[in-house]
Amino acid sequence: MLALRIPFDELMLFFMVLVRVVAIFAAMPVFSSHNLPNMIKAGLALAIALAVFPALDLGRTGGLQNWGVLTMGVMGEVLLGACIGLLVRILFAGVQLAGQIAGYQMGLAIANIMDPATSLQIPILAQAYNLLAMLIFLTIDAHHWFFRSLVDSFTLLPLFEFRLSASIVSHLVDTAGAMFVIAVKIGAPVIVVLLLTSVAFGLLARTVPQMNIFIVAMPLKIVVGLVFVILSLPYLRLFMVELFQDFGASLNTVVRMMGP
Repeated sequence: MLALRIPFDELMLFFMVLVRVVAIFAAMPVFSSHNLPNMIKAGLALAIALAVFPALDLGRTGGLQNWGVLTMGVMGEVLLGACIGLLVRILFAGVQLAGQIAGYQMGLAIANIMDPATSLQIPILAQAYNLLAMLIFLTIDAHHWFFRSLVDSFTLLPLFEFRLSASIVSHLVDTAGAMFVIAVKIGAPVIVVLLLTSVAFGLLARTVPQMNIFIVAMPLKIVVGLVFVILSLPYLRLFMVELFQDFGASLNTVVRMMGP
C-alpha cells in the first residue's frame, strides 16, 4: 500500500508560500473583483503556489512547529499583500476620482451605476475611466509585474521577515497624497473646460437675464464635457501607461521596504 508522507516543516513552508501568494494575488485589480468566483481565485492561487514552491530556496525550517511564530508569519504575509493592494488601489482611486469630479461638473453624477469591483455606486464617467484604466493595465501587461514581484519577493523579503517600517508607512502616505495629483492630471482637460463653460454661462446670465440659463446649460455642459473627454483620450492613455509602468518598476522597491 502506497503511503504519502509529507514532512511537517515542508508542509508549513508551503502553507506560508500559499498565504503570500493569496495575499498578493488578492491585491491584483483584475483578480480581486467580486465578479470572479472564489473557487477560481482559490484554484489559481493554489496552482501558482504549486508552480513556485519547488523553485524557491526558502532555507528556514526551524521554529515552524511553534504556533505563535506561524501566526505572526501569517499576519506578516497578509499585511504584505494588503500594503501592495492598497498602493495599487490608490492609483485606480485617483483615476476614478478624476471621473467623479468631471462627472459632477457635467451633471452626470445624478445617474450612478454599480461598480463590480467594489460593489459601490459610482458616477457613470468615473466607471468609464476605471474600466479604461483596467483595460490599459491589462494591455501593457502590468499584471505580469505582480507575478515577477511575487517570485522575487521570496528573495527580497524571506518568510517571517516582514517588518512594518517607517519607510513603507511614509511611502503609503506619499502615494495617498499622489492620488489627488493623479486625479487632477487626468481630469484637468475636462475640469478646466467645464469651469470656463460655467463662467461663460454666468456672464451670459448677467448679460441676458431673460434667458433660462439652467435649461441651456445642462445639456450643453454634457456635450462639451463628452467632446473633451474624447479629445483627451490619447493623452489619458499615455499618462496611464507611464503611471502603471512606473509603479510596476517600483514594486520590488516597495517589497524591499518591508524587510528588516
